[in-house]
Amino acid sequence: MRLTTEEAAGRQGQAMTVKLKRVQSRIDYVDEVYGALLDAISDGSIAPGTRLTQEDIAEQMQVSRSPVLQALRLLKKDGLVQDAPGRGVLVTPLTVESINNLYLIRGALDNLAAKLAAAQRVTLDPALLSRGRALAGGKNIKAMIDADMAFHTAIYDASGNPLISQSAQVYWVHLRRAMGAVLQSARQRQAIWDEHEAIAQAIAAGDVAAAGELTDVHTTHARQNLTERLRQLLEA
Repeated sequence: MRLTTEEAAGRQGQAMTVKLKRVQSRIDYVDEVYGALLDAISDGSIAPGTRLTQEDIAEQMQVSRSPVLQALRLLKKDGLVQDAPGRGVLVTPLTVESINNLYLIRGALDNLAAKLAAAQRVTLDPALLSRGRALAGGKNIKAMIDADMAFHTAIYDASGNPLISQSAQVYWVHLRRAMGAVLQSARQRQAIWDEHEAIAQAIAAGDVAAAGELTDVHTTHARQNLTERLRQLLEA
């Protein structure tokens, strides 16, 4: 049952400050609620450690608690939220250890994909780079993350090995959060796309060694930037 305007207005002032978009009327809202929360957690709108309650989310999105509960269960299964003391859940904190573990896996997959793509001299769509650079100068973190993911997904596809993309998808849910944290810093954004362009050029040239080395450097920079950012937040 959807909340009335009066009920929603009377329940403001919860711990979560980000405003979630109202979903369109339909029978099953679980996917919409899950997607909205995933995006907000990924781009940092809902910060690590934020308490989430069914009531607050239901009020803002004007849906019943049932789809919210199911969406939170999915997020918990993904490891993006965890039980909070008392009631509700907390957005799972980012830790240096978890980031290092994620980037070890990402680095191995990206390195393999880049080498395989380079062996076939694949030319990536130039629009991937131009769109990424254009977005880097803006403020839409979600769009920046999507553009970054599109670039790396294109390399996975160009590798010719579908198992790489399938394996990577398991980790990208968490990598989106990591990327969102890094992209909060404007000074990192163009540098990321400079590295992307160098990787794309090495792949197109068929330089397998350079494609692998440049990918390793890119992954290492991403890991270092994020752990530095995370330590700054923890010390603040």
